[in-house]
Parts: sequence; structure tokens; C-alpha cells
Amino acid sequence: MSPFEHGEVFVLDDGGEVDLDLGNYERFLDIKLTRDNNITTGKIYQAVINKERKGDYLGKTVQVVPHITDEIQDWIERVAMNPVDGTDKPADVCVIELGGTI
Repeated sequence: MSPFEHGEVFVLDDGGEVDLDLGNYERFLDIKLTRDNNITTGKIYQAVINKERKGDYLGKTVQVVPHITDEIQDWIERVAMNPVDGTDKPADVCVIELGGTI
């Protein structure tokens, strides 16, 4: 992540490099986020490519709709179930900042 393009880089406890917004959320809300809380186009496309290579799409042509949009929804639903406040319970609310192409 280029500081010239994105400003200051924030490094999460698991080593994930994210923009400062995620760091502000982590400090302000007193939670611990992971690299999975940062969704990028590259991560989504890589997940879809990996599924296609494993044969999850049964040889069908991979398309933005439904494959990419489904992966975005699945990612959000999966990460929203991960505890971030030190308990074993998922969060009551999942806040998502949308920007860029996701």
C-alpha cells in the first residue's frame, strides 16, 4: 500500500497493511480487526479465481454477476461473524465503509 496514494499506512496485529481509516475505527471502537476486515478487489478476484481453479463453478463461465457479487456478499457475511471485541460472540452490528470499486 503506497503512502503517497493512500496516506499513512496502519498495520494490524496480524500484519495486514490497511489505510488509516481502519486504524481509526480500531482505536475509536476499541476492537481488534484483521486483514480480512479489509476487502479489496484483488482479494475478491483471487478468491473467485481460486474457486474456479478448484472446480467450484463446475466449468461455467465466471462472470461479475453472480460470481464476483456473491463473493463480496459471502466475504462480508463471513467476516461479520468473527468476534472483534475480545469475546467469543459475533458483533451485533457490522459497519462497512464502501469506497473505490468494492
